[in-house]
Amino acid sequence: MKPNNPIIFLFFNLFFLIGGFVFSQEEIPPENKIDYTSDRTTIDEINYPGAIILRKVNKQVHFIHKGIDVWCDQAVFYDAENFFKAFGNVRMKQGDTINMRSKYAEYNGNTEFAFASTNVKLKSPNNTITTDSLFFDRAKQEAFYRSGGTVKDTASTITSKIGRFFMEQNKFSFVVNVKVVNPEYVINSSQLDFYDDTGHAYLYGPSTIVSDASTVYCERGFYDTRGDTGYFVKNSRINYENRILEGDSLYFDRNRSFASAVNNIKVTDTLNASVIKGHYAEVFRAKDSVFITKRALAITRQENDSVYIHSDTLMITGKPENRIIRGFYDTRLFKTNMSGKCDSIHVNQSSGLTQMIGKPIVWSSNNQLTGDTIHLISDPKTEKLDTLKVFYDSFMVQQDSIDASAYNQVKGKEMYGLFKENELYEVNFIKNTETIYYTREDAGDLIGINKTKSSTIKMLLDNREIIDVYYYTDVDGDIYPEEEFPPNARKLKGFIWRGEEQLYSVDDLFSGEGPVELIKITGIPLPEEEEEFFEERDEDDPLLNSKSRLDADVLRNIPRDTIEPPKREPLSPRLDERKQRKRKDKENDE
Repeated sequence: MKPNNPIIFLFFNLFFLIGGFVFSQEEIPPENKIDYTSDRTTIDEINYPGAIILRKVNKQVHFIHKGIDVWCDQAVFYDAENFFKAFGNVRMKQGDTINMRSKYAEYNGNTEFAFASTNVKLKSPNNTITTDSLFFDRAKQEAFYRSGGTVKDTASTITSKIGRFFMEQNKFSFVVNVKVVNPEYVINSSQLDFYDDTGHAYLYGPSTIVSDASTVYCERGFYDTRGDTGYFVKNSRINYENRILEGDSLYFDRNRSFASAVNNIKVTDTLNASVIKGHYAEVFRAKDSVFITKRALAITRQENDSVYIHSDTLMITGKPENRIIRGFYDTRLFKTNMSGKCDSIHVNQSSGLTQMIGKPIVWSSNNQLTGDTIHLISDPKTEKLDTLKVFYDSFMVQQDSIDASAYNQVKGKEMYGLFKENELYEVNFIKNTETIYYTREDAGDLIGINKTKSSTIKMLLDNREIIDVYYYTDVDGDIYPEEEFPPNARKLKGFIWRGEEQLYSVDDLFSGEGPVELIKITGIPLPEEEEEFFEERDEDDPLLNSKSRLDADVLRNIPRDTIEPPKREPLSPRLDERKQRKRKDKENDE
């Protein structure tokens, strides 16, 4: 039976309700209680049992709890459970480190766990997080979103599906569809750890850094977003306008337009169809140059063949239309119908001129060519060998086909050779020429040894064998029987035979060289295995309050955390007063 006096009935309800609050408060230590101030305080046991409705009139509702302040236009506060829901112009502030705004928020004072939804913006000293929903664990000092968010740093803007902010470390961990937009470049990654104090980013999984001048790819890497330098160690490559740089370890400096690589390096020239390999390289994009050493090898495509150049050090410079290859120290050259050695080499790809300097030697089949300097000239359009020039003390030696101790020799001041279909078919020696030639019958029997001097000698070759020799001007010579030609006269002055050095395959480019000792690369460690943000808790100490709008059973797995504004928010003061009058009128009627 209800009391007849409505005032007594209301006082009776308030007494027991407040009494319940006092009883419950004894279970929470005073220092852990949420404190609050509010212009208007009401109770609505029908819609919000056990709660106090707090509203703004002139000043916002203000909650204080252990160093955090929360302001809002209205709130539902469950004092006995140390939990509140905040609505309208919500602002949450933690000292000088965190300032968060949203349309809705809730806070559990017992676990210090907060959730914000709808137009969430969290500001720290160096960045701003914008998302549609955000979890904030004050005990861990971590914030987390998983339905898409944006972090604006002093230099960049970062977006991702999932993000986690470790406030004490000033570290972000972004996962799924990570994108960093900077005025100079764009980073895309599947996972990125970002340290806000330094601007350092660690990339994990397939990642790209794209700018107007280059594209970097890696599956594990580091990038200084403020210093614009990077270090990449797994399946890494840098694509420039006309070059691709690959290696076990890559370093990248955007400000200097510089990159370097270590171990198992490959530089591909996409325009000139050439490849450079080695184990240490430097690339200067602005100068369009590459420096490579440690088993350096350049491979240039020529028609249906490839030219291999190996040196201790290789340098490739110049724009694609005028590219120069330089090789230094023990240079070796190989192609299917020719090989050679020299101290250094200079290749001009636009003119087709290859210069061999420093004890140069060229082998064309069984013909050995030596001199002070050797030039090989190719047709730039057809890429076919056209001319061979040997300057100063030119020498051509061919080992006799029958007697291995006998050598056909031609000597002159200069030599000019002509090629047809990349095969040497004519050789001309000029100035002070001499020959020693073993003349044989078709069956191979030796007719005699021809020793002749003249001003000019012309030799014709077929299938890389000498078939005719022509002597011009001031010819002086004869064919001598073998027994009348003393052994000590059978070699021209300056003769040298280096047949044992001839290259017959690509592998011979590296003959006599020991294995390369590769540099030990200091890798980038895998990301730290952090504890789950929503850690397991005892049933009697849940992370969420039972009054939370979030479902604890699906907290870990729900795809989207945004919660639409409630269909029925706390009543405005005017509507609330009208409802109270109707309730009083109904009670009086009864």
